[in-house]
Amino acid sequence: MSEPYFNEITAEGYHHIEAEITALKSQRPTLIKALAEASALGDRSENAEYTSAKRDLRHLESRLHFLNKQLQYAKIVTPTDDAVVEIGKQVTVTFVDDGEQETYQIVGKQEADIKANKISLVSPLGAALMGKTNGDVVSVQAPNATYQVQIVAVTL
Repeated sequence: MSEPYFNEITAEGYHHIEAEITALKSQRPTLIKALAEASALGDRSENAEYTSAKRDLRHLESRLHFLNKQLQYAKIVTPTDDAVVEIGKQVTVTFVDDGEQETYQIVGKQEADIKANKISLVSPLGAALMGKTNGDVVSVQAPNATYQVQIVAVTL
């Protein structure tokens, strides 16, 4: 029998999922009440309130199920205090072609948020950086092009 697969995640990402679960659970009684009230209105076949309340509750339950599975198969990774790129660390890179510099945090795939400069360890850039250190020049195989970045700093 094969060993179960776990998704690596930062402690911050794990706690974010826990907080979302708590918030959704607090909404559940309100949605159940709305469904009961809409159900009491009568004929369900032409009852838009009932259909809407039922859909909203089903959406909440589906999201809760998804998030609970995320936690069930999550493995919190605690980064070490060295200059090697790994999940949870901040990495400052210089793009070799134009000299532009960016800082990203390497995170689990469910935490990725490019607007917050959080890139997944399985993204083209994240995967190329994993295990590298300060000063390394890395080739990144993106879907539309190959480019190079130089690692300027790796921090917690």
